[in-house]
Amino acid sequence: MTNKINRILVTGGAGFIGSHTIDRLISQGRQVWVLDNLSTGFLDNLAPHISDGSVKFVQGDIGDQSLLNELMGNVEAVIHLGALLDHEKCLRNPELADQVNHQGTLTLLEQARLHDLQRFVYASSAAVYGDVSRMPIAEDCELAPLTPYGASKLAGERKCVEYWRTHELRTICLRYFNVFGPRQSSRQYSGVITAFMKKLGQGQSPTIYGDGFQTRDFVHVSDVAAANILALDSERNGEVYNIASGMETTINSLAQNLIDISGQPSITPECTSERQGEIRRSAADIQKARTQLQYNPKTDLQENLTDLWNWFTQK
Repeated sequence: MTNKINRILVTGGAGFIGSHTIDRLISQGRQVWVLDNLSTGFLDNLAPHISDGSVKFVQGDIGDQSLLNELMGNVEAVIHLGALLDHEKCLRNPELADQVNHQGTLTLLEQARLHDLQRFVYASSAAVYGDVSRMPIAEDCELAPLTPYGASKLAGERKCVEYWRTHELRTICLRYFNVFGPRQSSRQYSGVITAFMKKLGQGQSPTIYGDGFQTRDFVHVSDVAAANILALDSERNGEVYNIASGMETTINSLAQNLIDISGQPSITPECTSERQGEIRRSAADIQKARTQLQYNPKTDLQENLTDLWNWFTQK
């Protein structure tokens, strides 16, 4: 792409990943519109940008076609982060998961097509893979999601690829692994690190679901925000990329690291029953993103955890 995209709509922009992405966009002098229903996002995450006028915030839903028609007349691209993220809620109400994560994405894609936008970046998830036996997980692995959340994100991905092939709408899908960092709410399913920190901050034992030998690939939110902007400016189209650290960490070792960082060596984790749809191992192959997007994550988990603990205890 020869010309930088300067006017961007970020759905879910008041959320954890969205607000970090917007920080970067604003630092690059770009104009940002945010659409968020504030079901999980917080205006405080955007307060400095809203107060100085660098972000135009609109409270609303991604299924509101008249609102989308109005907003997309102002922008050149969409970074679509708005989603139903709560895995437990998706299990209880798979129709709602499909409505928000699949149908909502389709509505956005169609409006983007009608307004001839230059780029559509879609936030997908490692949950599309399911329980893969081949490690590390590459983008060409079999896709067999175990949960309604994973299935709904995969359906959104397929619509993005379809819109590139059929309508030449320039889409890219990013499969986030376990994202962590400042501003993540402990109520979010994916926020195991923040959930552990909340317990430790109260002097309590972190709760581990299952035996703790399940593994995850933890990626810092700053790397994810950087990946979003690399995708925004990329020449690639109709592609999917893993966005992760490329490192595999057990939940047991994560818990012990956080106990050590918190300075409470007498605390031991409590184990309880495994959750439905729990994936046993997760570690990403990020070579495709490295090569095609020039994505280069920070991989010092220990340093990032220490920084996050300091932020968490001082906020």
